[in-house]
Amino acid sequence: MIEATTETISDKRSLKEQEKAAKKAERQRQKRVAKDEAAERKRAAKIGFSNPSNPRRSTTLTILTGIFAIYCLFPLVWLMINATKIQSDFVSTFGLGFGHTFALWDNIVATFTYQGGIFTRWFLNTLLYVVVGAGGATLLAIMGGYALAKFRFPGRKAVFAIIIGSISVPGIALAVPQFLLFAKIGITDTPWAMIIPSLISPFGLYLMWIFSEQAVPTELLEAARVDGAGEMRTFFTVALPLLAPGIVTTALFTIVATWNNYFLPLIMLKDSTWYPLTIGLNQWNKQANTAGAQPIQNLVLTGSLLTIIPLIIAFLLLQKYWQSGLAAGAVKE
Repeated sequence: MIEATTETISDKRSLKEQEKAAKKAERQRQKRVAKDEAAERKRAAKIGFSNPSNPRRSTTLTILTGIFAIYCLFPLVWLMINATKIQSDFVSTFGLGFGHTFALWDNIVATFTYQGGIFTRWFLNTLLYVVVGAGGATLLAIMGGYALAKFRFPGRKAVFAIIIGSISVPGIALAVPQFLLFAKIGITDTPWAMIIPSLISPFGLYLMWIFSEQAVPTELLEAARVDGAGEMRTFFTVALPLLAPGIVTTALFTIVATWNNYFLPLIMLKDSTWYPLTIGLNQWNKQANTAGAQPIQNLVLTGSLLTIIPLIIAFLLLQKYWQSGLAAGAVKE
């Protein structure tokens, strides 16, 4: 009995010693890992690269990033706060403080009912230009980029040069020639004056070209053709699902460009019933600043807030596809 008790005590001491030795070995291992990570960060800093799994912590970069975030978010915060004010509070209270009355819902109702509900018409016009114009631009960019990436034909390099040159030309420089051309045709002051120029997106075409080159394996297309699939079926059933991230990215760029388009509708449209939101809200803003006119800055701000909400929702819903689309081609296999 005494011998068994002695053996039990000895076993417990042995287990404790083993635990202590294991803990000591783990502490030593953690110290070695920390030392190796510090050496890796120092080595990466010297050669100008960083390891994403072992990032360096920089207080300066953190502060700069915070300042940049505040700079980007400040106009949105100011807009959200002032959209809750009535007109008298807007001109009599601090810009970053709420007014005496929280009137966001009243401002929204007034925005949609002012001037016979013209804001709703502007909103629908913008949706029309985005769905038809930006949607068509995305479709053409998808098909054109895929064709340029996967088919070989004479003049392919010339097309590439034209696309690069088109990207370098700002859209404002083409607005006046487009107006003169459409005036000859007789389609100014109509929705076609907005839709037709929106159908062309050189950057979207270039983006889909590069993405199709990387995302769609040529071997997969050849296998589909060997199985008897035609080019259209191969495109829609094989290539199109693989192009989803690039399609979303291109669609976001074209949607934002069309939604925020200002100069083109400014020179193309005279009839206020065909205005998009950008021109309509600017008209209200000019009216508010005209001597003797009714001040409606609260409606302008509320309308601006309502205008950016669809874009925010689109970016949040499609964020993961957008990020993967932007990163396509960044890694060489």
